[in-house]
Amino acid sequence: MSYNVIIAGCGSMAHVWADYALTRSDTRIVGLVDINPDAAARFATQKQLACPIFTDLSEAIHATGANLVFDITIPASHYGIASTAMKLGCDVFSEKPLAESLEQCLELVQLAKETGRTHAIMQNRRFDPRIRSLRQMIEKQTIGTVGFTSADFFLAPHFGGFRDAMESPLLLDMAIHTFDQARYLIGANPISVYCHEFNPKGSWYQGNAMALCIFEMADGSVFDYRGSWCAEGAPTSWEASWRIVGDQGTAIWDGHGEPYAEIVKPEPQAGKFLYEHERAASEPISMQLTFHHGCLEHMFDSLGQGTQPETYSGDNIYSMAMVLAALESAKLGQKIDIRTFL
Repeated sequence: MSYNVIIAGCGSMAHVWADYALTRSDTRIVGLVDINPDAAARFATQKQLACPIFTDLSEAIHATGANLVFDITIPASHYGIASTAMKLGCDVFSEKPLAESLEQCLELVQLAKETGRTHAIMQNRRFDPRIRSLRQMIEKQTIGTVGFTSADFFLAPHFGGFRDAMESPLLLDMAIHTFDQARYLIGANPISVYCHEFNPKGSWYQGNAMALCIFEMADGSVFDYRGSWCAEGAPTSWEASWRIVGDQGTAIWDGHGEPYAEIVKPEPQAGKFLYEHERAASEPISMQLTFHHGCLEHMFDSLGQGTQPETYSGDNIYSMAMVLAALESAKLGQKIDIRTFL
C-alpha cells in the first residue's frame, strides 16, 4: 500500500511529522494545507517539497488524490479537519487533543466507525521504552495487584504566546499526556474524578496553571495527579514522576532513569512490624523508534495491517474524557462520574 499524505498545519510540530514521512519509501507528501499560505511556502522550502499549497482541505484532497491526512493544526481545527478528511475517504493521524469538546470527540469516534477510516491520535509518551518497561512490570504483577498510582508533574516553562492566555493551560494542553500514560500503565479506564484547579502565587499564566486530581479507575484502583506549569525549582521530568503501589510492593519511575520496584521478600515475614523488601530491576525494552516517530511508525504499521492503532480515537476518547471531566469537576467543585460523559 502507498500513502499520499496531506499535511494540514505547517507549524513547528509539522517538521517532526514530515521528517518521519520523508523516511518512508511508501509515502509521498502530495499537498500542504494552511490558512497562511506563506507559512506553508516557507515549510515547503525548508523541507524541499515540490507539492501544491492549499488553504482548503477539501480542495486539497480532491486535487491530489490523498488517502491520508496529518492533522497538525491548532486544537480548534481538529474536528473540522478530521471530519472532512474521513468523509472524503482519508485516514487521519492527528496531534492531540482529539477535539475541543466531548460532543465533537464522540462525533469523530462515530464517524470513524461509520466510514471505516482509521483516526489515530498522537500520544508520543507511550512510545518510550522506559514506560513500556514499567508497564511490563505491572502486567507481570511484579508488585502484585495495583491499588494506587500517583504522578507528579512540576515544571515551569515560559512559553509565551497562546498558552499564557489559556483558561486552563495545564489541564487543556498538557495533562492529557499524563492521564493517557496512567491508563496505559495500569490498563484501566476512568470512572470518576475530583479536581481542584487553581493559579498559585507567582504564576505568569492568566488561567489556572496547577491542578490536583483524584481519579477512580475501573479496576478499583485510584490514580492521583498533582501538576503545575509554574513550579520553579526541582523540576520533574516531562514524563512525570511515578509511584505505583501494589499489594506486594511498589514500582518507581522518576521519568529520567529506568523504573524499578521494591517488593516483599519471599521468606516468611509473619510477626514482623515492617516487612523486608528487595529491589527488582525492570527489563529493558528495545525500540528502534521512540516518541513521535515511534507513534507514527505504529500508526502506519496498524494501517497497513488493517488493525486499530493503540491510540485510535475510540480508545483515546477515554483520555480526553479525563481532561474534560476534570475541568467540569473543578468548575462545579464536586466529584464527576466520567461514565456519564461517554
